[in-house]
Amino acid sequence: MLVLRYLASFYHYVNYEVSDPRVNDWLLMKTPWPGAAILVLYLMFVLKWGPKWMEHRKPFQIDTIIKYYNLAQVIICAFLFVEGFRLGYLRGYSFLCQPVDYSPTEIPIMIARRCYYYFLVKVLDLLDTIFFVLRKKQNQVSFLHVYHHTGMVMLIWSGVKWFPGGHGVFMGFINSFVHVVMYAYYFLTSANPKNKNNLWWKKYITQLQIIQFGMIFLQWFVLLFQPNCSFPKWPLFVILPQNLFMFFLFLDFYYQAYIKKKPTDAGRRSGGACVDKPQNGIHTSGSNGKSSSVEYNRKGEQ
Repeated sequence: MLVLRYLASFYHYVNYEVSDPRVNDWLLMKTPWPGAAILVLYLMFVLKWGPKWMEHRKPFQIDTIIKYYNLAQVIICAFLFVEGFRLGYLRGYSFLCQPVDYSPTEIPIMIARRCYYYFLVKVLDLLDTIFFVLRKKQNQVSFLHVYHHTGMVMLIWSGVKWFPGGHGVFMGFINSFVHVVMYAYYFLTSANPKNKNNLWWKKYITQLQIIQFGMIFLQWFVLLFQPNCSFPKWPLFVILPQNLFMFFLFLDFYYQAYIKKKPTDAGRRSGGACVDKPQNGIHTSGSNGKSSSVEYNRKGEQ
């Protein structure tokens, strides 16, 4: 009983006493349980229920839905990127140490709202995997893909719950820009399949993703050398290892896909080494079989 009492007290302290009271009335933010329920249903569907349900069914023809989904992602992410500039960095936000302003005034609340919208986008991103399942592309529902999408929802929910603004804004700011470019590419290829092999900038999307992970890592790393910065330090133990891991994963993919020598056409025709074909205009994996695209296997024609 003593342990249960301690856990209940700790839960109340973390969820109500040290969280940001401004966000408690927003959808999914009062407690972690609604978000956790969404993630459990998501995992059950993409890993068990969905594949079993689709086993004897033909793939759904949802190309039009996916096309407009990609366009909506471009518009929403562009909005969040512009708002990051307008409300944060054009108003003197620091890249080195930016505490959270918890005051109930207009600009801090608007920043907290934009952080919340970014969280909702991460929930929306779960549709990427659901589309794979509905189109019977279960091979693209890899561990890393599911891990990334699930982890982002959990991480950004925590950010909105305890520090919606400040130093953490940079992650959503730069990630929104990358998603504008990435989903614009997906939209163009889904709107016209001929674009798949004609868009010259697919290689540079991977470069942009690598730069993104490096910049996020450095921006959080500097907090270790800011002892007087009041922004909380505990997220460093999650964000630094995660971004370092992603940085090297994408670096390895880029090497395998664009630098390492490819087999000759004659070798391909003779059934020699297998070369992964580009899907959605981005190669799905390198020769070592690792996942490729930014959302870890957001592969397949969108």
